[in-house]
Amino acid sequence: MTTPPEPPPSYLIIGSGVFGASTALHLIRSHPSASITLVDRDAYTAPVRIAASWDWNKVIRSDYTDIVYTRLGLEAQELWRNDPILKEFYHESGVVWISSGDSRFGEKAVSNFEELGVRQDALRLGVEEAKRVWDGYLRNADFTEVDVEKGVLVNRNSGWAEAKEALQAVIQAAVDLGVRYEVAEVKGVVVEGGRCKGIVTSDGKRLEADRVVLCTGAYTPKLLIDSAPGWKELHAGERMFAMAVTEATVPLEGTEAEMLGTRPVAMNDNPRERGFEVGCLPLPKMSAYKCWGQVIFRNSAESISRPPELPSYKEAQWDVPETLQDDVRWALRSLFGEQGSNKPMENFRICWDAVTSSEDFIISPHSASEGLYIATCGPFHGFKFLPVLGKYVIEMLEGRLDPALQKKWAWDREQPSKISHKKLASVEYKDLLKMEAKS
Repeated sequence: MTTPPEPPPSYLIIGSGVFGASTALHLIRSHPSASITLVDRDAYTAPVRIAASWDWNKVIRSDYTDIVYTRLGLEAQELWRNDPILKEFYHESGVVWISSGDSRFGEKAVSNFEELGVRQDALRLGVEEAKRVWDGYLRNADFTEVDVEKGVLVNRNSGWAEAKEALQAVIQAAVDLGVRYEVAEVKGVVVEGGRCKGIVTSDGKRLEADRVVLCTGAYTPKLLIDSAPGWKELHAGERMFAMAVTEATVPLEGTEAEMLGTRPVAMNDNPRERGFEVGCLPLPKMSAYKCWGQVIFRNSAESISRPPELPSYKEAQWDVPETLQDDVRWALRSLFGEQGSNKPMENFRICWDAVTSSEDFIISPHSASEGLYIATCGPFHGFKFLPVLGKYVIEMLEGRLDPALQKKWAWDREQPSKISHKKLASVEYKDLLKMEAKS
């Protein structure tokens, strides 16, 4: 008698941001008969969501100092250009990087393309030449600490994507293929006999599956503590931290609004002592820019960093103190000089994400529990990989992930000895609120 094949395992994917959405779509395509449930506190059609991936737009690039992400970025960009689900949301506007004098970003990014044998319309420019690109778009930017010979990277093969629209389209495609979408607030994972059995929701409902994949971003450390407060091996510990950056939109009129469709993404990390880089992306459909600030901060509580617990969890992104609003306004001054500093801003938003000390993803089995997997930690640059992240999550789930990537993205990997200001930001949200109260 022929033994019938075993049914495919069932899956619970918690969190429908970039990791969760990509995983759901890749899983249902690979295993069309599997039971796959995607769980999130918000409907994927909601006009406003808490996910870091819910945004007006995101930078799409393959410019990295780490060649692993260069390779992944190039793979993702091909799909942004050609995938029928995603291509309508991608805009190859070009990207301009203004780097401070001690940065080797542009040099390393270009050398990675050369090492991979990839042709890119990417050049390192001197300051005076950079001031002339795109008809002098950034001629008034702050170039104070920039290498005057080759301190600016211009890549015309990079650009931006309409973020919330692309995310919703990917989830809709997964649902159309058979993924079940469940709206629920997840209270914790359920582990019995050393194996994760599923999750329990805030209203006491229990959802079970053979494999549970946490794609819960900045909320992951708290979720694991809430699941089993006394079980340290389950907790994130020093592996990841919730951190945030502030963004806003800048409404434009007249010629500036008309030119948005031809404008590049622009970033400036000068001066470095203020924090990370500022950035500005075109938003033609809104006749606006989107900008983000330079200060990356955390919210430490109960031995972890987590988004603040405000009366409504959505307030964790929309309750923005004036000090952080000023930080976003700095972006306009940094990129456009005094002519940009007086522009009005609206839609201030705090974007919370999970960050590892190496800025790498975590795509890994959880070492403390069978059946529990982690796929998160985009550190403010994960969205661009929406087309491919699920592919690598499936390889991890099935034990096929490249050994080098297994090591790089492991839950229990060795932590780096040298940690940058971005990776473990020391600025505390509560201190920013105190500054607000004093002013």
